[in-house]
Amino acid sequence: MEHLPREFERVLVVAAHPDDIEYGIAAAVAIWTDEGKDVRYVLATSGEAGIAGLPPAESGPLREDEERASAAIVGVREVEFLGHPDGRLDEGLGLRRDIAAAIRRHRPDLVVTGHFGETWATGYLNSADHRALGRATLDAVADAGNEWIFPELADLDPWTARWAAVATPTPTHAVDVTAAVDRAVASLAAHRRYLEVLDPSTPVHEQAARQIGWATAPLEGFDAERAVGFELFVFRG
Repeated sequence: MEHLPREFERVLVVAAHPDDIEYGIAAAVAIWTDEGKDVRYVLATSGEAGIAGLPPAESGPLREDEERASAAIVGVREVEFLGHPDGRLDEGLGLRRDIAAAIRRHRPDLVVTGHFGETWATGYLNSADHRALGRATLDAVADAGNEWIFPELADLDPWTARWAAVATPTPTHAVDVTAAVDRAVASLAAHRRYLEVLDPSTPVHEQAARQIGWATAPLEGFDAERAVGFELFVFRG
């Protein structure tokens, strides 16, 4: 297991919903911002369909606010929402175009996104939004560097990130996040209303600590007390 390359200055993390980044990736983000990296978030949706009993018109703004507060805990100040419908992400040209446009605007060296495999583990299906978002993001990394695929983006100069990294249960590279676990827990716990409804019987901080404990478990072949694993893709040398 190799260390994720560190020769980057700007990172763009792309996710489907508020809270997706906080289930592990935010621990790595905290390490990167400590090192002076410029990390920014792009969310395809506002998570407006994610809180039972709370209508989307109320839930969306609430979840956006929780995401901004959560991002700030790990040193991220710029959070962008693309406005696609929660629960109905379409892995099509529209999503690819909007992510490619975001990549051109933010011009990252490294694009990071979440696990988009069919399952998390045997018997645990990954969400349709996660599957669509991850595939569209990797395609958009290539699209952003091609001036001809989306001519409607001609006002944004083409940009090709050097790498993309996908948080996955089967990583090739990892980040030592031992020093960031507490902030990762606090970042997830900032999604208070979402977690309170998700599991009313368990205190929010306890839920967050448990989830981050799983997400940052030691990785075989990687010398770190706590780690987050990624599959690395190279787009330019």
